[in-house]
This record gives sequence, C-alpha cells and structure tokens, in this order.
Amino acid sequence: MDLETIKTIVAGATIVFGVVTPAYAIGRLATQAMKSIGRNPEAANKIQTPMVLAIAFAEAIAIYVLVVALVIKFV
Repeated sequence: MDLETIKTIVAGATIVFGVVTPAYAIGRLATQAMKSIGRNPEAANKIQTPMVLAIAFAEAIAIYVLVVALVIKFV
C-alpha cells in the first residue's frame, strides 16, 4: 500500500471512532434529560440549559475530530 492509501484509511478510521463517541454521548444526554423532565416537569428550565451546553461540547469534539482527520489526510 502506498502512503495516500494509508492516509485515507487512517483518516476514515479517525472519523468513524471520533464521531461515534460524541453521537453516543448526545443520545445519552438527551435520554437522561427527557427522563428527568418527565419525572419533574417543573425543573425543565434548570435541566435544559446544562443539557444544551453539554451537547454543544460533545458536538465540538466531533468537529475537532473532523479537523484532525483532514490534517491526517492532507498533510
């Protein structure tokens, strides 16, 4: 295999492993938040703000992974 093929495989693997984890985390966050709001609807505002912030941080990890994959592919 030549270097370009290896770079493509490593970049693809980086994206796969780096996106699965944040996606799982976002799913868990939303599930737990919905359960909490279902148990205590009055606390929806207190739950929703930290949930959105945590989802934004998890999404940022996926964006960093994309940048790393692009660096691997093109450098």
